[in-house]
Formats: sequence, structure tokens, C-alpha cells
Amino acid sequence: MAKNASTPEQQSVRVLKVGERVRHILSELLSRGEAHDDVLSAHAISVTEVRMTPDLRNANAYVKPLLGEEEDVVLKALRTNTAFFQREVAKRLGLKFAPKLQFKPDESFDVAEKIERLLSDPKVARDLGEEE
Repeated sequence: MAKNASTPEQQSVRVLKVGERVRHILSELLSRGEAHDDVLSAHAISVTEVRMTPDLRNANAYVKPLLGEEEDVVLKALRTNTAFFQREVAKRLGLKFAPKLQFKPDESFDVAEKIERLLSDPKVARDLGEEE
């Protein structure tokens, strides 16, 4: 039987701290251009969240290029350089096992935009009691 994905509230403090440290390490590597990749150097990339598994062996890094430009190209470059990022994270974290990284697009901004559009709909505004 498959486990349900745990929400941040259900994760232990240690898992959250390690995820935040991995996020900071990845952000630092990307901002300093240490990956030596032309695509990654040409884009400003934001690491919005890193979700760790409870055993700290896997990490999902959610990334978004600023202004959302060429997201597919940036994700491909990140996935190509995954070994470099894993090696650097392992060096800087000092854990017994280095987490296996997976880069995924952060779609939370798209979801927030969709919710904002729905809330600004005149029919919804009328139902909420807001009058123009």
C-alpha cells in the first residue's frame, strides 16, 4: 500500500531543517554560477522549496526561473547537472547519506494566479458581498 505524501506540518523538524539547508545550498550554487553551464548562467533561477523524504535520502527541489522564461530548457539543464549538485550538497551537508535530487517545476505561482483570477470574477465578488 502506498504512503500518502506528508504535508509540511506532519514532517519532523529535522526533515524541514535539512530541506531548508539543501534549498540554501542549491540557491547559493546557482547564484554564484558554480555549475559551469551556459543555460544556468544565463538565467536567474529561484529554488522555492525543497521537500525531503522522512529518511532524508530523496529531495524534490522545486525551481522557477525568474519571469518564468524558458522553464523547460532550465529544467533540462538542471537535470543534466544533477550529479554536480548532489556532490556539492553532499559535501556541504555532512550527512551519512547524500540525498538524491530531483528538480521539478514550481507550479504554486500558477495555482495562486488561477485562484486570484477566480476571486476577482464579478460573480464571486458579488457572492462574497463586495460591491464595486
